[in-house]
Amino acid sequence: MSKKPRFTRRTIVKGITASSLLPLLGGNLAGCSDSSDRLARVESVPADFNHGVASGDPLSDSVILWTRATPERDGTVVIGWELAADDSFDDILASGSDTTNASVDYTFKVDAQGLAAGTDYYYRFKTGDKVSATGITRTAPTGALGSASFAVVSCANYPAGYFHVYRDIASRDVDAVLHLGDYIYEYASDGYASEVAEELGRVSEPAHELLSLEDYRTRYAQYHSDMDLQACHEAHPFIVVWDDHEIADNTWRDGAENHDPDTEGDFSERRAAAIQAWYEWLPVRPPATEREIIYRRHQYGDLLDLLMLDTRNVGRDQQVDYNDHLAGEAIDVDSARAAIGDSSRSLLGRDQLDWLKGQLTDSTARWQVLGQQVIMARLALPEPLTRGLALGGSLEQAVAATLATAAAKNKPPEERTPEEQALLDSAIPLNTDAWDGYDFEREDLLNHVAQLQSRLVVLSGDSHNTWVSQLTTADGTPVGVEFGGSSISSPGVEQVAGADNAAVIALFATNLVDDLNFTNLADRGYLLVSFTAEEVSAKCLYVSSIVEPDYTIKQELEKNFVVPRDTLLLG
Repeated sequence: MSKKPRFTRRTIVKGITASSLLPLLGGNLAGCSDSSDRLARVESVPADFNHGVASGDPLSDSVILWTRATPERDGTVVIGWELAADDSFDDILASGSDTTNASVDYTFKVDAQGLAAGTDYYYRFKTGDKVSATGITRTAPTGALGSASFAVVSCANYPAGYFHVYRDIASRDVDAVLHLGDYIYEYASDGYASEVAEELGRVSEPAHELLSLEDYRTRYAQYHSDMDLQACHEAHPFIVVWDDHEIADNTWRDGAENHDPDTEGDFSERRAAAIQAWYEWLPVRPPATEREIIYRRHQYGDLLDLLMLDTRNVGRDQQVDYNDHLAGEAIDVDSARAAIGDSSRSLLGRDQLDWLKGQLTDSTARWQVLGQQVIMARLALPEPLTRGLALGGSLEQAVAATLATAAAKNKPPEERTPEEQALLDSAIPLNTDAWDGYDFEREDLLNHVAQLQSRLVVLSGDSHNTWVSQLTTADGTPVGVEFGGSSISSPGVEQVAGADNAAVIALFATNLVDDLNFTNLADRGYLLVSFTAEEVSAKCLYVSSIVEPDYTIKQELEKNFVVPRDTLLLG
């Protein structure tokens, strides 16, 4: 039998305390019914279940069940729940009832406990004569395990297009959905990726940028009204972490790029509101102590330890901004590299890094898997290309630099001109918001992995594009593999560079970046990642469109990768 997952209780972020989430810590997170006498005295407000059902945070013996009541008027809603072995609910294994109200936006959670490991269950909710949709959930397995599979998603932007990715995953047979962040976006209705929103009937609500608790709650309600998202939640348990847009773009420990304290108030208050709504609207366990973190460990038998990280809020130092390192129109490469390599800069924070190293040290599973937000592999490109993509420079010059760099790399060093060598030597990270902007801490972690000889697989979101890379230490030693998935609907490089230029850059990218094996810079989709004792496989899937009501999976773009456990090398 494997050990029970351990959840370390540490600091989360400033402004989030148990008092702000007390309603989620009460009876409606119990595995049994409250007193029927007490509930009989409650005048229950009639309600519907317009936002579907969901389950999440599966352990070997328990799982969170979630729904939200849509009341006809303000008041208290009594909700009953049932968990069964069959979809007809002839064999009900657990049930109970409790209340919800406006203090938690009428959301309702149950921690269904005492369950069997590795088992499918059906669940539903009732209020008055109304019955919710039926959801299917699955507990985590224990002991010897032959295989496990996950759908990996991130970056669902409601106004950008339809959530066909969620619909497709609903029909797949996976153990869980790993959502790596950007479950919602915080922008105003005329903001980022909203060009077709009115045409598609997907204009963001509320119309203004999210700042208050009520704002974030309204946006979650809109997302949960999407039938594709509801179908995915009904079909699978989710394991989720947040990224930046659950709060504001490019969030770090004490602020965000998309937050102006002079006009938008105290950032800690905005973050507290955003995180409270996140806990309310997602099937995750709320804080069990006065302060809590979301990085945690999920075990799937003896096969893998899944370590979900927070690379956004708990410890991140502010990102390096290339605008602060310009020499004329160009980026000062030496200055930028010095800032990126500063040993005092942290992405995880000391507590989380120590926790992660400890979990890796203690792990006896066949695989060690990180579910986290930002790309970990090195993605350095020549300065003109990085400038063109990161700072909105000349795309024509960027494409020209791409072609020139590819030509230079294909020459033996002794045949390169000084200008060609200088171009190659100018490579700097494409995205300093990723691990590339925190080089010292990444090297520290990867060297720890190398010493342990861990079998490391990193799953990443955030970038809106697919990146499949070898993970190496600075001296080139392979220590793992990274599968960075595309977005559900948020635009990728093609929005910045144009579809044709994105295709050119993708065509040459694997030649330009040593550790990069594959990239897709233009299509929306997700990953199917499967583990056995001897190999991990990843399938990159892409939908045909997000602006048409119907879709297909683009078979011609499907990519498959198989990585043996003994070598950890991409083919």
